[in-house]
Parts: sequence; structure tokens; C-alpha cells
Amino acid sequence: MCLHITKESKIMIEASQLCKQYGSLAAVNNLNLHVENELFVFLGPNGAGKTTTIKMMTGLLRPSSGSVKLGGFDIVTQPLKAKAILGLVPDTPILYDKLTAREFITFMGQMYGIDRGTMQKRLINLVELFDLTDRMDDLIQSFSHGMKQKVALAGALIHDPKILFLDEPTVGLDPKSARNLKDLLRGLVKKGTTVFMSTHILEIAEAMCDRVGIIYEGQLAAYGTMDELRQKPEWQGQSLEDIFLQLTGNDDAQEVAKFLEEN
Repeated sequence: MCLHITKESKIMIEASQLCKQYGSLAAVNNLNLHVENELFVFLGPNGAGKTTTIKMMTGLLRPSSGSVKLGGFDIVTQPLKAKAILGLVPDTPILYDKLTAREFITFMGQMYGIDRGTMQKRLINLVELFDLTDRMDDLIQSFSHGMKQKVALAGALIHDPKILFLDEPTVGLDPKSARNLKDLLRGLVKKGTTVFMSTHILEIAEAMCDRVGIIYEGQLAAYGTMDELRQKPEWQGQSLEDIFLQLTGNDDAQEVAKFLEEN
């Protein structure tokens, strides 16, 4: 399936007044952001609303209110067009254990209508990239978490998505595969893919991101490039880790020092 996205539309992900309510709990509260052709890193402590936001953006969860557009297509009212241009690797890969890695990645390509020749070429490249050559015909049920993560990544990339969502993609990857993934994401952005990634590894986020968004208690607490964030008087010269801890109230340095002193 091939969809035409106008060059005039640089905004690839647009969330407007996005909300998800569970009873009296606002898991995501009036979230507004836009992501262009860039590597956007989405940060927040556990329970802040990161995964809920990604699920709403990819059509896995229906918003209580607000909207999400991907490449100009509304994920709720135009789901087939929106989902055709996205790839997703969730925090816990959802795979078919009774398929081999080759069968699963091929199945993903067939779901998106990729022709056989193109799929074979991409399959070879992805297998080499993630060092899967020797395990391609093994059942997925025999794989470690890290190996399953590699298969999920290959499956998400087989159709060359315009927008790639990654929820904690480096969890379980060995150092070589993690480095390959970082190089791959930068290369994809240069080719025109928009990457929306959540991670808990702030050093990776600061080194890789074009822009960053920090969500806390369901609301967007900070949003912009690292230079833009550091222009604020209270954050001048600070690392992303320092900014993150200040915004989320998780700076426990004094408590740690007290514990060490008393023990």
C-alpha cells in the first residue's frame, strides 16, 4: 500500500488536546504536541502516561477526547490510512511464538502488501543489521527477550514506514545491537522517517534527540530542543537528566546521601 503525503505537510505526528480518562484518573491530560521529520524522544517516569500516549497515537487505544493525526490522517476516523504509514515496537514485543523469525518478518511484510522482491531485499538487510542470520529459521518461542526485540524491530521496519514508534526499544538489546539501532534511527531520519521514541536512558535521549518532550502526571512538562530547554534561566548549562529530575520531582540525591551517611 502506497499513500501520498504532501511535501507541504512537514508535521507527521500531531496530537491536539489528547486525553485518556480512567474514571477519575486522567492518565493523559490535554496533551498538545507536533513532531516533524525528526527523532523525537518522549520521556517520563513510570506511570506518567508515555505508553498510554503511544497507544493512542498508534490506534491501540481510543482517546477519551482530542485527536491524533499521522501524516495528516486521523488515527480514529482514517485508521487504515494512518496505520499504513506507521511502524510500532511496543515495550513488550507481541510476537507469534510458533512462527520462525523469517516467517514472522515475512508475514509483517505481506500485511503491508510489499512485493516479494522488495521484501526479500529488505529482509536480508534487516537480518544482517540485527545479527539474526543464524536464527532466522528457529521458532520465536526459543528466543531470549533481546532476540525477540530484534525480530520485532525487523518486523516494524520491513515496510519502510514513514513514522516509527518505539517504546523502550533498547531494553534487552546487547551493546552491538543497541549501537546499530542508534545508527539506524539517525539514518532513517536523514532518509525522511519520523521517529517517536520513549526511553528511560537519558544519556541516549540527550545524545540522539532532535527534540524532547517530558510528560509528568499525564501532562507535558517540557517540550523543545535541548538548546531551547537550556535557554530557560532555571536550566542553563544543565544536562537532560538534571532537567528531567527537577520536572518530575525525582531528585533524591539528599535522601541517597543521608542513607549512605547513616549506613
